[in-house]
Amino acid sequence: MSLAAISGVIERRILANYRIDPQVVSRVLPAPFRPKLASGYAMGGVCLIRLGQMRPSWLRIPWGLRSENAAHRIAVEWDEAGGVREGVFIPRRHTDSRWNVLAGGLVFPVVQRLAEFRVTESSLGVSVDVRSVRDGTTIHVSGAVVSDWPAGSVFGDLQAASDFFKAGALGYSADASGRQYHGIELACESWSVEALKVDRMSSSYFQDAAVFPPGSVQFDCALLMRGIRHRWNNRGQICCE
Repeated sequence: MSLAAISGVIERRILANYRIDPQVVSRVLPAPFRPKLASGYAMGGVCLIRLGQMRPSWLRIPWGLRSENAAHRIAVEWDEAGGVREGVFIPRRHTDSRWNVLAGGLVFPVVQRLAEFRVTESSLGVSVDVRSVRDGTTIHVSGAVVSDWPAGSVFGDLQAASDFFKAGALGYSADASGRQYHGIELACESWSVEALKVDRMSSSYFQDAAVFPPGSVQFDCALLMRGIRHRWNNRGQICCE
């Protein structure tokens, strides 16, 4: 039986984002999802998140599991009976926790692959490297916290970017069969982001020229969150192929 919810602390969360040709993104999205646009662009990227004190929400203890995790994300919207919904589609998830890998799809409906994480961070900046031997996925993001918003982003300021990504709390990803899509929703007790000036960003998924042709993907911006108490809620299945 799957858990309804798990709780903990977001110790550090990086949202590093690309702006992408929406026609290209449409080809990689399963039904019923379509790209959610910002100034005419689809938005994709990686979430690099360290979770601490993770435990079932009903278990009132001051400790829990800790793990580094990575998710490739694409901002999406879709139609439901009550109108248009929005969130993210997640084509790949990785973790350094063998427990998360074993529990995925059994205890909680999030299927993850094992990867190695190398993290260096301080109060001013952070660097994260991710490498999965099993599927060849590699990710790198490094940068420093800044007070000014980067020129050239599709978002006019930090608040606009914050609002866009806050709306993407509901994420869907495939189960082990690849034919069913299950959702989990992030509920934060507070929401606070900082601008992260990225020195270098790479993702083997978004840099795969067979899927994303050269020129269709460009770096846009990055956000940093730290010290946020939260809960992940199981939102069930949305569609089958």
